[in-house]
Amino acid sequence: MFLKTSFTSLIVGVFVVYVLHTCWVMYGIVYTKPCDSPKRDNCFTPYLAQEPKLQLSIYTALRPDAEGGHTLIHKEETFDVNSKFERIVNVSLSKKTRNNGTLYALVFVHQAGITPWQDPRQVHLVAQLTTYMVPKPAEISLISGEDQTRGKKGETQQKTRGSKPTGGAGAGTASTADHPVSHWRTRLTLNIVGDHFVFDKENIPGDVHRYLRVFQNGKKMDYLPLLFVDELSNRVKDLVEINSTSKELPLTISYDSISLGRLRFWIHMQDAVFSLQQFGFTEKDADEIKGIFVDTNLYFLALTFLVAAFHLLFDFLAFKNDISFWKEKKSMVGMSSKAVLWRCFSTIVIFLYLFDEHTSLLVLIPAGVGSIIEVWKVKKALKIQVSWKGGKPTFLFGKLDESERRTEEYDTLAMKYLSFLLYPMCIGGAVYALIYLRYKSWYSWLINSLVNGVYAFGFLFMLPQLFVNYKLKSVAHLPWKAFMYKAFNTFIDDVFAFIITMPTSHRLACFRDDVVFLIYLYQRWLYPVDKTRINEYGVSYDEKPKRKTHKD
Repeated sequence: MFLKTSFTSLIVGVFVVYVLHTCWVMYGIVYTKPCDSPKRDNCFTPYLAQEPKLQLSIYTALRPDAEGGHTLIHKEETFDVNSKFERIVNVSLSKKTRNNGTLYALVFVHQAGITPWQDPRQVHLVAQLTTYMVPKPAEISLISGEDQTRGKKGETQQKTRGSKPTGGAGAGTASTADHPVSHWRTRLTLNIVGDHFVFDKENIPGDVHRYLRVFQNGKKMDYLPLLFVDELSNRVKDLVEINSTSKELPLTISYDSISLGRLRFWIHMQDAVFSLQQFGFTEKDADEIKGIFVDTNLYFLALTFLVAAFHLLFDFLAFKNDISFWKEKKSMVGMSSKAVLWRCFSTIVIFLYLFDEHTSLLVLIPAGVGSIIEVWKVKKALKIQVSWKGGKPTFLFGKLDESERRTEEYDTLAMKYLSFLLYPMCIGGAVYALIYLRYKSWYSWLINSLVNGVYAFGFLFMLPQLFVNYKLKSVAHLPWKAFMYKAFNTFIDDVFAFIITMPTSHRLACFRDDVVFLIYLYQRWLYPVDKTRINEYGVSYDEKPKRKTHKD
């Protein structure tokens, strides 16, 4: 017991140190120490403090170095750094870009009245306007074979471009469905630091250094405007697939000033997303993380980080206690084996569904780990022993004692009542979906039908355990430590349900678990722990019971 307690205390201590260290790092990012004496030689003063007349010019080019020509698509002749604006421009695409090529935006901030190449004090950045991604497969009616999605898409293209789509284009889309194609980024978000911050030459932050351009202005050193292209605002939902008929596409140019602290934070987050992509995260996976930062304000984002840290702690403690509980469990008295089997089945179905929907790895990986653990629990609950003979596995099932058979009777009775309601509703929902909805394949329909049954009626399979608790008038057999950690995480999942992109049914399932948890808490209060009953490890604290056994 001492080792377990000390290990848990060690984990909590490491968690506290981690949170404090994260807060200190975040403070170091948001706060930058200014130069003490702005008139000294070791200070960099802002060029914007002189209120120069500036112009914003945006060009497109096939290469980031503008070799091979460039085209002006927009300019702000009277550019005010502190004035927010949004412009929509139509960008012409070259034949090379339409042929699965790329296109870059060259953003210049320079002196008004002259071209960027004539201004030695211009600042510029390059942003990619295209990205490669595998297009979403077309969904069809499995009964009629009608491809309504593609039909609507063809009608839309015919109306917007005035050109008749050919059958060859549709065949090309089908043949390249598994290959990345060029997509158009419909947004270009620009920022410039509006603060007249004075940097200390010896304490310039490393994240800002790459954007800092300094020039000699008399006796002092000035730095040019800190221009930043916000890549986090490029979301997958805003991407438009480029094909041979896409001769012109709209581009929304957004500009707003930004504080130095927010700029540094955005640079770190952008670098983190880029690092994840280098490790193999796809555009869609990175998009889930972008949504956390872009779609929430900084205060809510700070709360999200704190909640995520606690979620990580409770996940680890729940995992540790759950594994310990099932590892030491010797009896299934008071435990619903049907509920264990259902949790295993539903967890695997949910994992396959999330995988089929190409859900973020932030959701997919924990679901996969949970599936493996649930399979191991089934092996323990049914007392399955696997032996290998001649390369073939042989499964041996253990026998139940009298108390376990009594629990199994209650469990079977509860499942009998549930089956009258559950099975017709699941079958009816699957038939309705087959007739009226469209799917990528029969496998997709099967997985979606199963997961809809899990999400909509899956909480009913938690009721057999509640029924067993009611019949035994006891909850002492439940793994309450792991259960409480999971319960805390259930409420934390309610917060993440509004932040991380996930299917709507998966989001509603987070709130469904709250109801079951409250019922368990009520049973915990209603049936106080009796030390004469068998605990979660199959043993009793007292050898002789002091009260009569409960009569049904």
